[in-house]
Amino acid sequence: MRLTAFFVTVSLLAGCASSPPSNTGNACSIFKEKRSWYRAARKSQERWGAPKSLQLAIIGQESSFDKSAKPPRGRFLLIFPGKRKSSARGFPQAIDQTWDQYRRASGNSNASRKNFRDATDFVGWYAAQSTRRLGIPYSDAYGHYLAYHEGWGGYANGTHRSKSGLQSVAIQVANTTAAYERQLQGCEKRKRNGKTRLK
Repeated sequence: MRLTAFFVTVSLLAGCASSPPSNTGNACSIFKEKRSWYRAARKSQERWGAPKSLQLAIIGQESSFDKSAKPPRGRFLLIFPGKRKSSARGFPQAIDQTWDQYRRASGNSNASRKNFRDATDFVGWYAAQSTRRLGIPYSDAYGHYLAYHEGWGGYANGTHRSKSGLQSVAIQVANTTAAYERQLQGCEKRKRNGKTRLK
């Protein structure tokens, strides 16, 4: 009986640890609840230059901070579940080909899309490539999301220009990035003053 209770408790704790943050509208709340995420995003920013706010906004848009997120399945004969629309997986919703490219380029050969640290490093790396290849400044979250969604080639060819729905989503990502940046500036200032445990 005690052993059963132990496993139930462990399962519940594991579920809480892997669940999305409770307040996804506030970067400080996210990082206060998921402290290892802040360290991961900060490390990615230091390595690649992409702001923590941009990393967080892209991951939030792509997966709603759900490490198990996958594209919906299509339908076979209108009834049976079919194949998924793409190989996108995990926090960053990166497809297999791009994820493999990141693992080779970054040296992070064991990276997992379900690991937030690897996901933030991937988003930072991808943004750095978008800046280098396409000239998109880190301050242009709108452009970075379009390049993230369409791929570098697609963005360069302007495939996003005919997609009004995608442009609307990119505007939302830009607005979220700006809000996250303001919030982080506030809580990081409080951290420096010793008024918060964010680290």
